[in-house]
Amino acid sequence: MSNQDFDLMQLNESQQLALGTYTSVTNQEPSAAVPLLQRSEWNVQIAIAKFFDGEAPDPVAEARASLPSSTHPPPSIRRETLLNASSSFPRSPVSPHREPAPRIVPQPESQKTYRPPLLLSILFSPFNILFRLLNGSLSLFGYLFPFLPRLLPSISRGATPARSRTGRRPLNPRDTAARFAREFEEEYGTHELPFYEGGYAQAYDMAKKELRFLMVVLFSPEHDDTSTFVRGTLLSQEVVDYVRYPQNKILLWAGNVQDSEAYQVSNALNCSKFPFAALIVHTPQDSSTSMSTIARVIGLQPASAFVAKLRTATAQHSAALDRVRAARNEQQATRNLREEQNSAYERSLAQDRERARQTREAQAARARAEQEARAKADEEEREVQKAEQWKRWRVQSILAEPGPGVEDVTRVSIRLTSGERVIRRFAGNAGMEELYAFVECFDVLKAREELSAATEPTGYEHNYKFCLVSPMPRVVYDIEGGGTVAGRLGRSGNLIVESINDEDDEA
Repeated sequence: MSNQDFDLMQLNESQQLALGTYTSVTNQEPSAAVPLLQRSEWNVQIAIAKFFDGEAPDPVAEARASLPSSTHPPPSIRRETLLNASSSFPRSPVSPHREPAPRIVPQPESQKTYRPPLLLSILFSPFNILFRLLNGSLSLFGYLFPFLPRLLPSISRGATPARSRTGRRPLNPRDTAARFAREFEEEYGTHELPFYEGGYAQAYDMAKKELRFLMVVLFSPEHDDTSTFVRGTLLSQEVVDYVRYPQNKILLWAGNVQDSEAYQVSNALNCSKFPFAALIVHTPQDSSTSMSTIARVIGLQPASAFVAKLRTATAQHSAALDRVRAARNEQQATRNLREEQNSAYERSLAQDRERARQTREAQAARARAEQEARAKADEEEREVQKAEQWKRWRVQSILAEPGPGVEDVTRVSIRLTSGERVIRRFAGNAGMEELYAFVECFDVLKAREELSAATEPTGYEHNYKFCLVSPMPRVVYDIEGGGTVAGRLGRSGNLIVESINDEDDEA
């Protein structure tokens, strides 16, 4: 599968999910990730482990390569890339100066357990029990008699915590790096070397991910040239400037071989002499996951020669790393563009959803307003119908106008809101509500209709929406005041009908 022919649509849903998970962790191109996932049976954990720890050689492929064949490739040895001859970097013969650099994850000696076979454990269990009893008894005697540990050092040795073979207490990688930095500064004073504050495996992973040169420096305090190398070479201004210069992309990790981690790193890098320095970097010409040792500085070297070897090695591999960085930057730019497009799409979709929600709410509000308006109109119409029914019912009980022979009467002149003036006599004992009912039902009285069938509306309480006022002097004769017509108006009265508005009532 080449880069040009690579198509994600050829993968099923589970394979695409595995590819997305793998590339999000390793930041590797999909064209380089698919072959590694295929060799890992699409197991993401195995593929990630191969990416960071390096892929072991295939014994089947080596066996096939060792068989004689008439069509055998040229004798130059070439390493297979993860892209199966489709990598963006040209394949080249493995350099004799480049060796694979393994990733070391040390285990503290205090956590190492040695389990004998089950059969031997059963056979020696009585001796083990006897030894523990004897050791406990001797420890008790050592506690009771303090002079015994001096005579029997093995007693006190058994009570002390486990330490490494050099007597240094084993720590986790980060604490080990902090202890080394502290001891280095105590021995050689303040300096400007940017030691990585973590374990070798973390520095290895960072250099691989960020495409930086991992410079590994190993010391042996027992070696005679260590102090001379540190003071004359490592702490020289030339080396410090070269390591600290950002364009060189150097990641410095150092360790004391008396520590377990540094000791394991020295064995993995085939360190045979101290002081020792190595330069490790990602080599895409070998494979898309390989990390190789491209330079070694063994023994005591002057600062100029030390920097010259490092500069030569970095110059030989900078072009390949620049191509990898360009490819990753292009991939990251594509990913950023895709994320921006997705974000813009999500924002546009959210805006459309918000507009649709506002439209629905506006439609619902209009529907509620229309429904409330219809309900209010229907209620007003029912009120008007009940008011008309009440007037038709009430007009039947209005007292007739007293005749000319009746003396106890009150003559009232009323000017209606229409401007019409009505003069009528009321009995002296008639209440003010009778006068208001006459004015309210005057139009029904004037129509002279047959009203015998009118009934009082149920659940209706009539409210008079006007009041009777005497103009000069102005006096309001409200119905709430009660009383009779004669008692409040006397023998005669001149009244005006004034409408009462709801706004006036609220005021």
